[in-house]
Amino acid sequence: MAKVPSAVVAAGGLVGGYGVARWTRKRQLGGAVLAVAGAAAARQWRERAGGPAAGALTAAYVVAFAGSHPLAKKVGAWPAVLGVAGVVGLASWVVADRRG
Repeated sequence: MAKVPSAVVAAGGLVGGYGVARWTRKRQLGGAVLAVAGAAAARQWRERAGGPAAGALTAAYVVAFAGSHPLAKKVGAWPAVLGVAGVVGLASWVVADRRG
């Protein structure tokens, strides 16, 4: 069984976390989705690219989540979330996924 690329896990965590929080109106539930996906992606990053790369990608994931909030005030919530998810997904693919 093929593994899901870490880029998909990370981007999906950002989009899925926001979607769950918005549609259930429970921010904690969205946060749980975000955290579980982030932890799964970080594990894959560490396995595929090593500790320093995993640390940098994890930081990018957290910064993307935090940065989507002020960005949403300028471009809207969904465009902000999709934009930061795309950036994190691309970074993840470049650093960890394209090697395998």
